[in-house]
Amino acid sequence: MSSILKSNFQRIKMRTLLILNMTSVGLMMSGYCQGENFQVHGFAAQGIIDVNGSNYVNDDGALSTELTEIGLNASYSLTQTLRLAGQIVYLDGGNRYDDGVRVDYALLDWSAYSNENWQVNFYLGRYKNYHWLYSSTRDIPFTRPSIILPQSVYFDGFRDISVGADGGALKISHSSDTLGNFDFNISTGSSSISNEQTKIVMGDFALGEMKHSYDLQTSLYWQPLLSSWRFGLALLDSDFEYEAVAQGDMFIDADITLQRVIANVLYEGENWEFSGEVLQERFVLEDFYFDNFHRDSIGQGIYVQSRYKVNSDLTLLARYERYYANKDDRSGRELEASTGGFVPNYFGYQHDATLGLSYDLADNLRLQFEYHYIEGAARLTPVILPNPEVNDNESWQLWAMHLMYWF
Repeated sequence: MSSILKSNFQRIKMRTLLILNMTSVGLMMSGYCQGENFQVHGFAAQGIIDVNGSNYVNDDGALSTELTEIGLNASYSLTQTLRLAGQIVYLDGGNRYDDGVRVDYALLDWSAYSNENWQVNFYLGRYKNYHWLYSSTRDIPFTRPSIILPQSVYFDGFRDISVGADGGALKISHSSDTLGNFDFNISTGSSSISNEQTKIVMGDFALGEMKHSYDLQTSLYWQPLLSSWRFGLALLDSDFEYEAVAQGDMFIDADITLQRVIANVLYEGENWEFSGEVLQERFVLEDFYFDNFHRDSIGQGIYVQSRYKVNSDLTLLARYERYYANKDDRSGRELEASTGGFVPNYFGYQHDATLGLSYDLADNLRLQFEYHYIEGAARLTPVILPNPEVNDNESWQLWAMHLMYWF
């Protein structure tokens, strides 16, 4: 126990130094360069997380400090219609995603047309995902409703792939004096996937390389005139490839298709906020285990969430979600039978009940806490080849606390 505490203390010490260094750089850039054309902002968040009964964060179930997010973002206006923007982050989430530095977005934003009712923007480079309810804000801790987003839609194993992609995007906004506000988005591109990320998704026995070869997404949002409600629909079609290595790889080359339909709703009142998303997801796996292997399943997920602002500083959260990896096998019994009992039935679903709160200690300092009670393991990594040896509990729990600062 003492060695675990010592290790966590060393991690916190190193990350504190990193936070202080990045904050100093950001404040220096902000002080010397920030102006009408140039803006710099940053954030740092460090927390503790304890998971009992799964390998969601680590394999030994120990209290962990692997809940770190540090980032700097900047934008520079070249002209009245051209803007450069980017963000670099350091993340450590244990088994949730690859530990290290990455560029979340780096893009050229061209405001192609603008008047009282219309706004048209083109984005080139590593653009952001504006299609899902929280996809454009999940990369900044203090803009998320919770420390951990609903895994049915915002699966942590695909975090870097879902935040954005390399390619191009178009956003069209229209304000109607009778119908309200409309936002249309379309994007196409691909994301780079590290070797570590391949293992997180596919499993430690996957020695090859996973590639994201194609991604097309579109979404439409509508907010009725003078309404606090907003409604959205998003579509995704994405292709991946797995290239096996010649020697030592247990698997062979494979093609993977992921298709999604997401409907969402958001209500923002003076004190209450309600939100929810419904997901239908098609997953197709060709080969991988052996020649002519074929899996074609449709998963379904839903969450409903409510937040109540007690006062200007304190906000409470409650959420419930359900996810099924295969809508035709909601109990997971067919999954267990097809693997000869190696993969237990509870890997066919994952349901989560969450309670949380956030408290603003200052204008730019927030403490967040949440508790999850979870049944099932369908959203634990790796998802292609599950690990029932470590995840041997149908029911498991986690609690997390996050302290975040931004400037």
